[in-house]
Amino acid sequence: MIFSNMIDWLTNGANWQGPEGIPTRVGEHVYYAVLAVLVASAVAVPLGLFVGHTGRGAVFVVAISNALRALPTLGLVTLFVLLLGLGDWPVLIGLIILAVPPILSGTYAGVQDVDRGVIDAARGMGMTGWQRLWKVEVPNALPLLIGGVRSAVLQVVATVAVAAFVGLGGLGRILLSGQKTYKFEVMLGAAVLIALLAVVLDQIIAAIQRLVVPKGLTVAAKAAAPTRGGK
Repeated sequence: MIFSNMIDWLTNGANWQGPEGIPTRVGEHVYYAVLAVLVASAVAVPLGLFVGHTGRGAVFVVAISNALRALPTLGLVTLFVLLLGLGDWPVLIGLIILAVPPILSGTYAGVQDVDRGVIDAARGMGMTGWQRLWKVEVPNALPLLIGGVRSAVLQVVATVAVAAFVGLGGLGRILLSGQKTYKFEVMLGAAVLIALLAVVLDQIIAAIQRLVVPKGLTVAAKAAAPTRGGK
């Protein structure tokens, strides 16, 4: 019964119109998620590259990642609202803190995973540290780096709903509205939309990954997969 009611709600044209319609809420949800991941990437990627390239601060990376993962996002958002007042940034700061650990870990692991023989060869060719980083380590680290971004996007999209608890937009507003009025089909519909949005964004990043990751790495990974599985 609830599933048929959910389908009726999703297919009702009235729910797709106006300032509180589904398209508006989806747009707000995407805005918060994408902006949070972009800012988190601007912080975590350079830090991960530095630590992975120099080997300095590895313990710090592990410690900060574990510490940030343990923080409750809703509690952070509420804290920043109390400190900074209502607005987009208290929510975004909480989401950014959520997104930093997977991106930081993915970037660091990607650089650390680069074959040391390849780096030694680049050094033997006379490449500087900066050249080795951008011409050797970053291209080889892209699969794990982008994997960290994909993980962050999935986590953030699933968590943006907390914005509704402090009066902001996103699909969480629909979820909260359904909860207040005991319309469980609306809550289920909002949850389905959040899940679909996460899948769509993940596939977009996967397509970008296929475009930017050197084909040689993809071929090598596929060739190595049976060997690793047989070990």
